[in-house]
Amino acid sequence: MTTTTIMRGVAIKGGRRLAIQDYAIPVPGSGQVLLKMQASGLCGSDLRAIYRPEKPKSEGAEGYRGVIAGHEPCGQIVAIGPDVSPEWNVDDRVVVYHIHGCGTCRECRSGRYISCHSELGRQAYGWQRDGGHSDYILASASDLVRLLEPLSYIDGSVIACGLGTAYAATLRAQISGLDTVLITGMGPVGLGAALLAQKEGAVVYGLEVDPSRRQAAEELGINTLDGASPKVKENIKELTGGYGPSVVIDCSGHPSARLTGLEVARDWARIVFVGEGGSVTFDVSPLVIHKSLSIFGSWVCSISQMESLVENLVKWKLFPEKLVTHVFSVGEAEQAYTLFDSGKTGKVIIASEEEEKRWSERKSISTA
Repeated sequence: MTTTTIMRGVAIKGGRRLAIQDYAIPVPGSGQVLLKMQASGLCGSDLRAIYRPEKPKSEGAEGYRGVIAGHEPCGQIVAIGPDVSPEWNVDDRVVVYHIHGCGTCRECRSGRYISCHSELGRQAYGWQRDGGHSDYILASASDLVRLLEPLSYIDGSVIACGLGTAYAATLRAQISGLDTVLITGMGPVGLGAALLAQKEGAVVYGLEVDPSRRQAAEELGINTLDGASPKVKENIKELTGGYGPSVVIDCSGHPSARLTGLEVARDWARIVFVGEGGSVTFDVSPLVIHKSLSIFGSWVCSISQMESLVENLVKWKLFPEKLVTHVFSVGEAEQAYTLFDSGKTGKVIIASEEEEKRWSERKSISTA
């Protein structure tokens, strides 16, 4: 444990502004642990709800309270407060499930902290309580998920929200080897959903308008179509034997992508909306009722599903840091957010010096 009492943290000011500030390193209280942060991802919801708006809202699930940002934390326990289960020890590697629920409502007792409706008890890291864009983070032990070897800290930060969100969508769709899946939007969540669906045995196609993201998807082995092509619907039908996909997962949040997914889906298909924001307008009878479609909304996985995801990633030998294109230090947070906001990257991570060095060396070897 370092002897310094000051740490750096990133506060988002809105209007595409942020500040790197000094904070006192917190001391864990009852049921809490202190983590040395190793990796903390940037998420599209940070951009949409906190970084871009001139005045981020302060109430509700997406109300930002001016805390240290970052809701995808992964780190190592360095101090343990009283009343923490003996299963947790100093030096344990952990992912922080980014919603802390009240613990007593029906949703929390099912592990679905994301759906906790307690106005006082529900707090999201990086939104209503200090998050991971810092040198240290104070976490409730009840929010910890063990990071299994050989997964890296950057793997863990991708799991903490983005890949967990993708996993929840694949579970909601009940994907199996019997399915042909169309993923609309090849950003970090869409790429993750595609890789997971492949591991679950499905034939997977991506749909993306941005050429750089199509290229990134193809490099990961995901057959991806140009969403801007006037023949995209015909192409999807042809690839699926004239039937269309049995599952569509929209990760774009874009009206036209959502509509395309509904139009090309085969009869009795399952549709999952994951991408935040936007809207969609469609004629209900021909597109949903007559095709007997099932439409689901999916937000974030439960904490138990996240534990299962970690186990499956080890089993599948699937390392989600392959979705990461850029890694920055806490001091480079402004550069990280500016680049991520361009929409031309994969996953962007703020990491410790040690983890940034490990990732850079590994990336250099893989591209040599």
